[in-house]
Formats: sequence, structure tokens, C-alpha cells
Amino acid sequence: MKKITLEKVREMDRIDPFRGKREEFLLPEGIIYLDGNSLGALPKAVRLRIRDVTENEWGQSLIAGWDKHGWVALPGKVGDKIARLIGAKQGEVVVTESTSINLFKAVTAALQVGPKRGTILTEKGNFPADLYVLDAIARESGGKVKIKRVRREDLIASLTDEIAILCLTHANYKTSVRHDMAALTRRAREAGAMTIWDLSHSAGALPVDLNGCGADFAIGCGYKFLNGGPGGSGYIFVAARHQNKILPALAGWMGHVRPFDFSSDYQPVSGIARQLTGTPFVIGAAALDAALEVFDGVDMEAVGEKAGKLGDLFIGLVEAECPEMKLACPREATGRTSQVTFTYPEAQKIMAEVVKRGVVADFRPPDVMRFGLAPLYNSYEDVYRAVLTLKEIFKQ
Repeated sequence: MKKITLEKVREMDRIDPFRGKREEFLLPEGIIYLDGNSLGALPKAVRLRIRDVTENEWGQSLIAGWDKHGWVALPGKVGDKIARLIGAKQGEVVVTESTSINLFKAVTAALQVGPKRGTILTEKGNFPADLYVLDAIARESGGKVKIKRVRREDLIASLTDEIAILCLTHANYKTSVRHDMAALTRRAREAGAMTIWDLSHSAGALPVDLNGCGADFAIGCGYKFLNGGPGGSGYIFVAARHQNKILPALAGWMGHVRPFDFSSDYQPVSGIARQLTGTPFVIGAAALDAALEVFDGVDMEAVGEKAGKLGDLFIGLVEAECPEMKLACPREATGRTSQVTFTYPEAQKIMAEVVKRGVVADFRPPDVMRFGLAPLYNSYEDVYRAVLTLKEIFKQ
């Protein structure tokens, strides 16, 4: 590639449409943070919101806060904010519990409203936690459900009339390979199968269009590119056409039509709130609510465009300056998420040294080096300096 200079990357930052967004995050001095694919940086608004929720709302209002401060409505309110980022309509997303629990809800719901078949198709390289949930559902089904794991390249051919559900992570956590959501969802629909997408590694970093693709269900976490904090609340999307057909396998009092009647019999509420179970985690939902303010007025297509440019720059610089590292993610930006991945035999050693020198990225066994590029707060200069750090380590 043409020689990239510090002056050139600073010019790229100068014309970056998100250059002002960086100031909305609390980023430690002297640190280049390239691990937003594991835990997003802290938006400054979250720090203020958490203080207000704890000291004023909870501290002063006590139990009256449920009504006075709208705590009960938070899951839907925050879900509607996420909906805009993932191509969903208002009333199709709710914030509740963890990704794994929401996956259980989505799978059991899809088995109810979908075709009366018993095979769930997924990818061998799917996120392990998702595979654990799928295997557990199959194990507890008494033989009625089985899981079919295939290679990514065999997914289309495997979508036959035996498949009940196609369940995939939109972007692979190791390789950064991005599935063609539209094509796979369309093929699943042709085969009569339901679709469930895990958006944990793409929501907030890439444009996602669930309704445009005709997706049935989706789940995700709030703590990666959505910046909702450690262990932040997860969310679930249920297409409006399915919502009132579902009798939740994990029924809870907050999904009851009249939760404060304390009836002994479960009667589900209409709409996405049917996916609620226990009492909302107010502090976590409030943190995510505040974190999502950084996306106000943000065009997700532009976010995806910057993600691609950051990745292109990183790949080009590494191949020019650190030829020892082997590219392990798609070269084309449209084929990957906002993460670049390389392999190297001594990756763990290299990454430990990188972190010591102030560049925070991560290692995955056995030899994977992952660099998460968050378009709202990572700059092109971050990428440039990170690769210079890698170059210095390899020259030692």
C-alpha cells in the first residue's frame, strides 16, 4: 500500500464525521483502547446517570421510584433506542436479562411459532456460549430437538425442509467474518425455517436491518459496541408478527398482563413486554439508556463505513510493517465486522507485551490476535500508533 504517514492519518481524523464523539467517552490518558468488541468504553453520560439513579432516584425516592422515575418502563424505553440501530420497529425490542437467557427465550419461542420440525441449524464456529444454550435445549427436549452444526460454507446447502431454526451469530467473534444476513434469512424463509440472529458483535458497530431482511428473532448484549458497562443488560427482538403467538417457556411476572394483581395464573401481556420475566435491573438498564445517547443523530451506515476504513488502515499497516502477522479475517470490509484479526505462533506473548505498552487488545487461543475498532471513539491515529507499537515489539 502507499506509505501512510502520521500527517496523513491526522488528516483522516480531521475530516472524520465522528471526530467529536470521542469527547463523549472517558478514555484513560496514554491508552489506545482497541477492545470495544469485548467491553465498550465508558460514555461520560453513564457516569452522571448512575450517580443520579443511585443517589437521587433510589436514594431519595426509594420504592416510589418505580412510578416517579419510570423504572418499570425502562426495558421498553431502552429497547426502542436499540431498535433504531438494528433495523427494528418501536415495540419490537426489549432490554432484559443476559444474552444466553434471551437466546433460550428466542429458541423456545421459535419452536412454538415455527414449523413443527426438530432440527436447529448453526455454525460449527458459532459463539461457544450460544452453542451451550442450544445443546442444553436439545438435551432437555427428550429427543424432540437436535442441533446440526456445519461449516459456514455449508449453511445454505444445509437449509433443507428438516430445519426448524437457523441460529447464527451475525459476526464471528474470532475471525470477524460477517454473515450475509439478508441472503441467509431469505434462504431460511424459502425453506420454511425461523431465523435467530445474535448481534452481540455487530450492533452499534455496523448497520443492521432486521426487518429489511425479514428476520424473526434476534438477541444481543449491551456491553460491547453499545457501551452499556460490564455485564450490561441484554436485549431481545421479536418481529411484531410473532409476538402475541408466543406463550413464553420462561414466563415471568413482568410479562403478565396485570403483574401487580399477583394472580396465581399466568396471563401474558400483549407485545414485546411478553418477553419480560423478573424485576428489571434498573441500574443496568439506566446505564445502557445513557450509553445509547452517544448514538443520537448517528447514521449507522456512516458508522459502518468508518469501521471499514479503520480496518482497511489497520490491515494495510500491519502487512507493511509487521509481515510476521497473518491476516485471519476477511480483507474486504463488507465481509467483516468492526474487528480485525491476525494469527501468530506466539500471539499470547506478543499481545501481553502490547498491553504493557498501552495498547489494549486481546488474545484468543491458540494464536489469535483481535483488535476491536469502535468507530465512535477510535481514531485513525489510534490505529497508526497501535501498529507502530507492534512493529517495535517484533523488532526487539
